[in-house]
Amino acid sequence: MALFESMILLSLLAVVLLRLSRHFALPYPTILAAAGTAVAALPWAPHIAMDPKLALVLFIAPVLLDAGFDMPPRTLRRFWLPTVSLAVVAVIFTTAAVAWLGVAWAGMPLAAAVAMGAIVAPPDAGAATAMLSRLNLPRRTVQVLTAESLLNDASALLIFGVAVRTALAPDGLAHTLPMLLLAVPGGLLLGWLLGRVFIYFSRELRGTLSATLLQFAGVFGIWLIAEYLHVSAILCVVSFAMTIAHVLPGETPPRDRVHAYSVWAAVVFISNVIAFLLVGLQARTIVARMAGPALEHALWFAAAALGVCIVVRFAWVMIYNVTLRRFRKSQPNPTPQQGLVVAWCGMRGLVTLATALGLPDAFPQRDLIVLTAFGVTVGTLVFQGTTLAWLVRFLKFGTDTSLRDDASKVRLELIDVAEATLVGESDEAARRVREYYEDSRHEAEAGRSPVAGTRMSELKRKGLQAKRKRLLELRHQGAIEDDVFHLLENELDWSELAVTSPDEREIVEG
Repeated sequence: MALFESMILLSLLAVVLLRLSRHFALPYPTILAAAGTAVAALPWAPHIAMDPKLALVLFIAPVLLDAGFDMPPRTLRRFWLPTVSLAVVAVIFTTAAVAWLGVAWAGMPLAAAVAMGAIVAPPDAGAATAMLSRLNLPRRTVQVLTAESLLNDASALLIFGVAVRTALAPDGLAHTLPMLLLAVPGGLLLGWLLGRVFIYFSRELRGTLSATLLQFAGVFGIWLIAEYLHVSAILCVVSFAMTIAHVLPGETPPRDRVHAYSVWAAVVFISNVIAFLLVGLQARTIVARMAGPALEHALWFAAAALGVCIVVRFAWVMIYNVTLRRFRKSQPNPTPQQGLVVAWCGMRGLVTLATALGLPDAFPQRDLIVLTAFGVTVGTLVFQGTTLAWLVRFLKFGTDTSLRDDASKVRLELIDVAEATLVGESDEAARRVREYYEDSRHEAEAGRSPVAGTRMSELKRKGLQAKRKRLLELRHQGAIEDDVFHLLENELDWSELAVTSPDEREIVEG
């Protein structure tokens, strides 16, 4: 009951403070960090503990599913070099630097220090891209940060899992490495197999609330199955998400997709709310247990870890940027301004908090690690999150209209396909179809989504089906980017719902 009451209080506080997030163009985790800290500081705030394994599956699984579903392999292949640089190399460097700090300053065992480094290493790029998409920033930069948001979590969590097992195992790394050699391919294969099973049952449950229930059972269930089989639950969820993302978009009815997106957006958001509250409460308890020099040492250590995280990412991104422009002159390279923005998108978030909560109670120097994770998360969100929009405006990027231009070209092609499909209906229908699509073409040429009318519902639905088929073909052929695909898929979903009867739009119970 205490957890529920605190969640309600924090949710109401978040609703109020998120208006500031939109007004001042701040990443919403920045506001949640402030709200969580404020609620945890209240004298009557309860002490709430959560089982570490429950924390990992409850918070990490939905984040990995959300990122994996929106990141097809083709996009990763296109941006493989900057993605690997940010999501693997930068994570490894940050983990190593923070681990060295833990060993040299705090006297941590090496495995515990590496676990701490992995906890604070992955930035919450998703929060940054949600804000950057509203600012004047080159499209490629946003795409690279989006690609980073999937792999940096997976790479950091893999390191974290190995370090925790090594720290707790009697024979250390000798026991962990053989398991890892089986866990990585086993997790990828299991995720693919479970994804195929999920697709089969999803086809049988279209248009029902059971489909949404299956999604919840699926994302959490596959994590638990992977844990029981001793394979990588992280890679299992990522493989599962990318498998269903390759098949389901062409088969899912618009009402199901719109409903599912809304549900999962709320799930990820409330997960952030709960995680900030729980870690804030744990940090308050830890501070209360420490006194005098011990507390001062812990706070200085957390501040040093914060500085290391910021400096390592900044240094590596700028080194990568300069090296790329010097040795790869034949291809378009990121500008120094783009490098500055990417380097500054280092805010930590839900993954850092959830992995800190996932540390076993008997883990070496757990209190210091949790306090450091909370300090790094709040510090980056406040320091970098509040200045990111200012930095983008200061750098004065030129207007990038490539997304709008690409979407307009594809809209025109889809209109031609739909018109060609429908002109054979009848002379009168052909005339009305031509008039309708002529108006739609004017809207598309002006860079706007075609407006749905109130007549010709059946003809419009046939036209929308033709558009959707062509859009999927363009995606499978690699002729369009995935951001264009998702933008136009969303437009087609809402257009189809607008000409669908209320009975057909209803999501039934069974």
